[in-house]
Amino acid sequence: MPAGEFTDFTDFTDFTVKPTLTGEKVVLRPFDVVADLPALSEALRDPEAVRLTGSTPLPPDDDASLRAWYGSRDAQPDRLDLAVVDRASGGCVGEAVLNEWDERNRGCSFRILLGPAGRDRGLGTEAVRLTVGYGFERLGLHRISLEVYAFNARARRAYEKVGFVAEGVLRDALRDGDGWVDATVMSILAPEWAGHRGRPPA
Repeated sequence: MPAGEFTDFTDFTDFTVKPTLTGEKVVLRPFDVVADLPALSEALRDPEAVRLTGSTPLPPDDDASLRAWYGSRDAQPDRLDLAVVDRASGGCVGEAVLNEWDERNRGCSFRILLGPAGRDRGLGTEAVRLTVGYGFERLGLHRISLEVYAFNARARRAYEKVGFVAEGVLRDALRDGDGWVDATVMSILAPEWAGHRGRPPA
């Protein structure tokens, strides 16, 4: 291959396919807007979820915008948005997302949001593992990255369990009340995933 040339993964990286991914505790699937909207609305207005993700709280009467947003997720050609469903209850508890696709460098960002019904039972860790595995094994990604705020130790533990590695700190990245909070940049690479499949040595 001539110097400077690279393999084109355009045909391999196909975000138009919206899969269903099944684990022991969760199922990740395309959104069913009618069934999922109440849980997503609750999660996006939950004070803890809003703080942990650095999100802007949604107005109480803005479900029309949510319906339009989640109703358009299946049509997105450059990102993957999936509902996180608790297998025990059958209900949606949040979302997992691969976005900010860098086609040239085969990279994506990852984020996850879980409402109160999805916390503290290992659902998040499994949802991260399923999404990341799909990104590497089916989409041909080389790098998946994220940012986690310093006060979100629970999320950081989940990411580390799947094999994400801390790279550096964004200082004072979030205004939190009267103070400032750092964010840690974390990533996982395809060769690392190939070595441990989301279960790195402790």
